This record gives sequence, structure tokens and C-alpha cells, in this order.
Amino acid sequence: MKNQHSSSETFLKEFYIPDYILVPGGKHEVLHDPTCPTIVFINSKSGGQLGGQLLVTYQCVLNPNQVFDLGEHAPDQVLRKLYGTLESLKHKGDELAAKIEQKLRVIVAGGDGTAGWLLGVVSDLKLSHPPPIATVPLGTGNNLPFAFGWGKKNPGTDRASVLKFLEQVLEGKDMEIDSWHILMRMKSTPKQGSCDPIAPLELPHSLHAFNRVSDTDELNMSGYDTFRGGFWNYFSMGMDAQVSYAFHCERKLHPEKFKNQLTNQTTYAKIGCAQGWFAASLFQPSSKNIAQLMKVKIMQRHGEWKELKIHHSIRSILCLNLPSFSGGLNPWGTPKRNWNKTGDILTPPYVDDGLLEIVGFRDAWHGLVLLAPKGHGTRLAQTQRVKFEFHKGAADCTYMRMDGEPWKQPLPTDDDSDMTVEISHHGRVKMLATENCISKSVKYASSTHSHDQPHSHDQPDDGDDSDDEHGTPSGEEWRKFGAAETFKMLEDVDISRIS
Repeated sequence: MKNQHSSSETFLKEFYIPDYILVPGGKHEVLHDPTCPTIVFINSKSGGQLGGQLLVTYQCVLNPNQVFDLGEHAPDQVLRKLYGTLESLKHKGDELAAKIEQKLRVIVAGGDGTAGWLLGVVSDLKLSHPPPIATVPLGTGNNLPFAFGWGKKNPGTDRASVLKFLEQVLEGKDMEIDSWHILMRMKSTPKQGSCDPIAPLELPHSLHAFNRVSDTDELNMSGYDTFRGGFWNYFSMGMDAQVSYAFHCERKLHPEKFKNQLTNQTTYAKIGCAQGWFAASLFQPSSKNIAQLMKVKIMQRHGEWKELKIHHSIRSILCLNLPSFSGGLNPWGTPKRNWNKTGDILTPPYVDDGLLEIVGFRDAWHGLVLLAPKGHGTRLAQTQRVKFEFHKGAADCTYMRMDGEPWKQPLPTDDDSDMTVEISHHGRVKMLATENCISKSVKYASSTHSHDQPHSHDQPDDGDDSDDEHGTPSGEEWRKFGAAETFKMLEDVDISRIS
């Protein structure tokens, strides 16, 4: 037992960061050069009681000063302070500080929204050596952790489970993934009401990565209400977002009913049934069809927009970056690289190819085909830039969801109003991946493919066809998220009512 304890203590030294780097005036110790110095962020309110238990365990096995409760410490402030200290020590000739900056890794424990929050913060800080991020699955869907091999089941919180996870962090490999900027503009008129997103909690101007820009922001446009944000996994509109919104509302009203992952998933399925999405054509009005609500356009090369023909049966549309959605399912599937009748091709999804996969779903039964080995949704396009133009007066609101966080979005009802949502490639961030990672990099693809123009497939497909791309965005319009100041966590805010 003594040898086992000694062995684990030797192992933990590989993650240790000394106090003089973490705390002003901390003891300046001459220590072992760690292989994998790690900062840990934990959403203590995630996973029922699991988040709080995990926080205690990590603080016991590591230096407590390198473990942070996200309910008490803003990650942008923690990382800005840490990197400032490292830079100062480097200028003083501290070799350990230089090595820690080069080798630093970050663990974030929480739901997909929490993980997205950290990704946004790291993106915004524009660090010279941004750390790769490992994700502990404490949410309901856990799409981000699953995509990179960290699993989708809530983990154990005991010492042995934490040591096993740290071992995976030590052995993990860096993997770059695309990040995406989203811009929403609605023309403001005296006749219409507020166009702020209606969240399942009282957030006046923001929802996760989505916030109203200030009057001094370069993205601000006179006469328009402008919102911007960023995502890494997916953005969706329609039936899936509506069910997710109802689930989040119920969880905020009755948190005592949502204490474990299995109960949450069962409740989620019941809400989907209750809202009629398993027989959408019978129980949902035609105004719920994507084609009735908006035009969908993708950017072709030379800056020209091409409108996609969306079948009238499509009631949910998904812009997917990672091959993990709705608890680890892959809506795009793995199409063979074949030419289709329109001259386009479809490729398997890569997380660093600068392309979003655009997928449609008819109803919940259509979504269940993803459980089949070769199941997939209706493949519509692959592109680096997509735009949604809402029809005037088509509906008073719609439902949107970004990386697991849903909201109810008012739509303009005035004939003089218009609204667009535009998504563009923004850059890349680094994740930490295990050997069980299901995400694939274009760098290691067995065959190369051309990225000359966007590819689309205008009708529901049969699974055998096509690829696409791009047209590069220009200007500073697509250069920043504002994440460090504006990202919010849905899990951490109490509400008194739901709009």
C-alpha cells in the first residue's frame, strides 16, 4: 500500500504547478519539471452532486491552487493572470515558467456549455501558446467529450477515477478543431418588441456565446440590433432546439428532478414525445417547416451566395462541426467520396477542414435512423459560410440551439423588418484527444480532396453523394467572439420565471 501511494504521488508530480506561479507571494520552491502541468476548471453545479464531489477530489490530489470552481472564479481572469505571471517570470530568467507555458494543459469538467465557455475564453485571450483542453463529461449529452474520446457517461469522482483521467490527459494528443463565428442582425423598428433572445433563464442580453454588441463594437450597424457569438460543435434551429428548450425550462423550474444523467435523458425523450415530434407532419403546423421560415444560402467561391432548396418536410436544420450530436450520434454519417448527379461530392466530416456539414431532419423518427450503422440525416451541403434569411411574418418566434444551449428567438413581425443569421469560419482551437477519439483530422485523411467551391445537395439524399466548400470571409467582421467578457453558463443561474 505504501509503494502504491508513493507511486501515485510520483505520478501526480507530472501535473503539479508550484504556488509561486499560482499565488502572489507564494513559496518559491525548486521542484521537479512537470511533464503535464495542468489547470483544472470544474462547474460544481453540473451533474447533480458530481461536480462538487469532483472539485473536492481534484483539490486533494493536486495543488488546490491549480483547481478552480467556475462558480467562484472566472476562467478568463484566471488564465490572464496565470499567463501574465508566466511571462513576467520568463523575463526574469525562470526556466520552469517557460517550460510550464509550453506544456500547460487545461481540464474542464461540466456540460457542453461549460466546455464551450472555456474554448471561447482561450480563443479570445489570443495566447502565444494556447493550451489544449480536455473535457470531463458532466452534462446530459456530453457531445464535446465524446467527440474526442473522453466518453459520454458521467465519470466517477473518487481518487482512483481522477487518477485514471489524469493518466489519459498525460497520454492525450493535441488536435486542432475549427471554430465558427455567428452573427445575427434584425432591423429595429418602433413597431416591433424586443428582439433579444428569450432564454430559459433571465439573461437580458446574452445566451452562452451569443450577446448583443455594444454601440462602439465594429460589428454594430445603425438601425439594426446585432448579436454575435461563436460555437465549436453545432448550431441548430427547429424541432430539436424546441425540445431542448422545453427540457432546460423544466430543469430550471424543477432542479430536484434532474439529479442524474439517466433521468435527464429519459425526461428529454418524454418531452420530445409530448411535443409531437415523433409525428411532426400530423401534430406540428406547416409553419414549423424550415422552408416556410427562411431561405438557406451557402457561399460559393468568388463571393456569390447560392440558395439551397430545402424540402418541405424538413423541420430541423443543423450546422455541424464535430461528429457528435444528441448524445454522440453522427448526423452526417460517413459518405463515400463519390460524384453525384449534380457534379458535387460529399466527404466524410473532418474537424479541421474549414467546413460545416449542413443536415436536415423531418421529425424525431428521422433522427432515430442515426442509431443504425450507416444512418444519417438529409445531407444538404458542406460549406465554410452559410446564411439564413427569415421570411417576414412567417412566425413570431423560432427556437435555436448552440453547443447544447437553447433559446427562444423572437422574429420580426413588421413588414419593414428583416432578420439574418450568418455563420462563418473563424479559426481553430486546440482540444486534447484520447486514443478513443472519433473525430478525424483532414491532415491524416487517407485521400486528399479539393476545396475549390461549396458543395450542396438540394434534395433529400440517398446517402451516396457529395462534398463541398467555401469562399473565404473577409474583413475584421469575423475576427472575434468577445467570449472572455460575455460567455455565460446556463447551469449556474437561477430563475424566477420563464418567458
